[in-house]
Amino acid sequence: MATDVIMPALEMAQETGKILHWIKAPGDAVRKGEPIVEIETDKVTVEIEAPASGILRDVTARAGDVVPVGKTIALIFAPGEAGAAGSAAPVGPASSEVPAGAVAPPPPPAPAVKASPLAYVESRQASPDDDGTAGRLTAASPKARRLAAERGVDVSALRGSGPGGAVLAADVAAAKVPVVAEGVGTVWRIMAERMTASWSSAPHFYLVREANVSRLVPWRERASKQTGARITYTDLLVKLVAAALSQHPGVNAAWKDGAIVRNADINIGLAVAIDDGLVVPVLHRADTLRLVDIAARREDVVSRAQAGKLRAPDIQGGGFTLSNLGMYGVDAFTAIVNPPQAAILAVGRIADRVVAVNGQPVVQPTMMLTLSCDHRALDGARGAQFLGALAELIEEPLALLV
Repeated sequence: MATDVIMPALEMAQETGKILHWIKAPGDAVRKGEPIVEIETDKVTVEIEAPASGILRDVTARAGDVVPVGKTIALIFAPGEAGAAGSAAPVGPASSEVPAGAVAPPPPPAPAVKASPLAYVESRQASPDDDGTAGRLTAASPKARRLAAERGVDVSALRGSGPGGAVLAADVAAAKVPVVAEGVGTVWRIMAERMTASWSSAPHFYLVREANVSRLVPWRERASKQTGARITYTDLLVKLVAAALSQHPGVNAAWKDGAIVRNADINIGLAVAIDDGLVVPVLHRADTLRLVDIAARREDVVSRAQAGKLRAPDIQGGGFTLSNLGMYGVDAFTAIVNPPQAAILAVGRIADRVVAVNGQPVVQPTMMLTLSCDHRALDGARGAQFLGALAELIEEPLALLV
């Protein structure tokens, strides 16, 4: 019996997916677990793997189609199964080839073109200061036409300074370049829609805490030296956030269908900026990982996110999100909760600041932590207890060994 290839649901709020391109064509042999089609969801571009081995047939969705979650988009037949030897033609427009035996009509003769140093383009729109000659043929040099095409300038709307009013390259260079609205991809559009929905439906509140990181800095340097890995402050924060979440499981929760649902595992999402928008790959069971493992997984998922090669499991199951903009020189910011999660932590840069130590002003390296919370799932007291525990771990990370 043929195996269905369906449009998967990669997250709770997903309703559709967009086919980007088929990696395998109808009639190709595929192996179970082998990528066969690339789709775009509201968060990432992912490759969907074959659910079975066999022959790919009956592809019903082409590149660019938006398909509802759960709909069958192809079938995989076992070798020798009825249907496995069906038509291998991919979904697409009807063929324009001439049937066998038919005589194709000869192509029309190309019109004779008189060589000229100037090309003429028809004016189709009058300029704001039109002198009544809209609709005339405008002379333009080949260089002017090429430059106009590159800059998006309408040659027919220009007044030329050449012989007989011909448009020259200098006229195009002096023209104002039209402002074109930049379109956005599906990832950015859906990101905007989800953040708008979160902002309007989730009652946000924010807790801010300054943490002394004078012990965090040497910890990173020592860990990098001992492991030989590139340990970042984000890696340290993932480790510490996971420890704080294990102490305060109420923060590792979600608001679903009018109830608070606590997550069984500590899965921490990392907000990653890519060209198409913002994605949140997940480090699963972060509380069980060694620091070197956190660094390796973080580097892997971030590099694949930036390359558009995340897989479905990479973005599923996140229970808490960490957003670090310290590398951009940001002191502090407030993030929007990533639904349906209860909270997100925004981390600013490490900077030398004046703090009180034993009643005396001292310059110490600190970072600003801002916890954004969905008040439906998390109240101020529980959020403050979590943030306090995290700040204490940052200021004394050796407490993890106790």
